[in-house]
Amino acid sequence: MTLKSETEIQAILSEIDDLPHKTVAQLQIQYLEVCGQPSRSNHKQFLIRRIAWRLQALAEGDLSERARERALCLANDAELRLTAPQVSVWPPGKVAVRGQHRDSRLPRPGAVLTRTFRSRNVSVQVLEKGFEYEGAVYRSLSAVARHVSGTQWNGFSFFGLQNSSGAK
Repeated sequence: MTLKSETEIQAILSEIDDLPHKTVAQLQIQYLEVCGQPSRSNHKQFLIRRIAWRLQALAEGDLSERARERALCLANDAELRLTAPQVSVWPPGKVAVRGQHRDSRLPRPGAVLTRTFRSRNVSVQVLEKGFEYEGAVYRSLSAVARHVSGTQWNGFSFFGLQNSSGAK
């Protein structure tokens, strides 16, 4: 590795400082010049970071061969997941399909939640998917609470349901 002169270092720093002032099209052209391949990204911040890194690597030296080999070894040993799992384990030993998790604070379907709000009795039936109030089905308790009160409420708080740790 050779030490760069002060003027060469200043030129590189100046070029890096100018990157945010360029358009995405200009950055893509510079990316092609410094990296030797076109960018598949149109994200300005990504292009700026990659170009800045590459300019510094060209000026000061790239990764050592030993570092490259180590990175390849780590990448080969890693179990990379490209998509999210379709089935997750929650709680331990019990399999739940994604999207079918039911909050532990909710009573079983068929139960009726009641509360008095502004001298009016509010009764909501818990359904398998949603909540029925006055013949209408709502997706959440918060939606029911919003309809009844006219303001934003946490549905669990509105109906006095405890959180999963047992505290109110």
